[in-house]
Amino acid sequence: MTETAQNWFDQGGAAYARHRPDYPDALVRFLAGIAPDLRLAVDVGCGGGQLTRQLADHFEAVVGADPSADQLAHAAPHPRVTYVCARAERLGLADASASLVTAAQAAHWFDLPRFYAEARRIAAPGAALALVTYGVAELEPELSERFRDFYRDEIGPFWPPERRLVDEGYAGIDFPFAELPYPPMAIERRWDLAGFLGYLATWSAVRRAREAGREALVAAFAADMRRLWGQPAHERSIRWPVHMRLGRMRPGQIG
Repeated sequence: MTETAQNWFDQGGAAYARHRPDYPDALVRFLAGIAPDLRLAVDVGCGGGQLTRQLADHFEAVVGADPSADQLAHAAPHPRVTYVCARAERLGLADASASLVTAAQAAHWFDLPRFYAEARRIAAPGAALALVTYGVAELEPELSERFRDFYRDEIGPFWPPERRLVDEGYAGIDFPFAELPYPPMAIERRWDLAGFLGYLATWSAVRRAREAGREALVAAFAADMRRLWGQPAHERSIRWPVHMRLGRMRPGQIG
């Protein structure tokens, strides 16, 4: 994120930590497997620590870095995790110290050239860099059409421009490294209505709509979901495809 860019998640860290989905265990095992060793992973733009604490199950130490003190105040503690309030472009970590650098659902906010320079600076020999994102939620058939209309046409104009990169699975992000393949993966959850609406409340577009006085737009969608959902306590399947830009870093140079 640039020095002047707005951090849409600077407030509401408790909701973000509570309602954002964790990543599949298969992703964390895969990332641990491509790191040259398991000494240190650095999760940049860590937010509430969803991926950070999962990495700690595999690495000896993990640093989670985020510019939002509110997000970090609600991040889940772990004995092998150290959280630091720092921007992606200026992490303040030792040279050549990180075996793995990740950015989960965050790289679209970064000043990428400066972040890449910082990632190469802290990269140990053979370290891997993973920019992880997940796409638009896939809902059950009776919910999907109404959700697509809301996402594309109603709340769509309130998404920050950076959201386009997420929708593209980061395919449009500049990534000046020789890329590594990865297996197909997805986040899969079963949520009741409250869990689903809580997740929507963490969207930057929902916040912007409310700030613009368009609360009624969000309320109308929530009412439609209540009607279509059935019993609010009924759990429904939700799936997000996981995408990555994954590469091996060589300190001090590109590619």
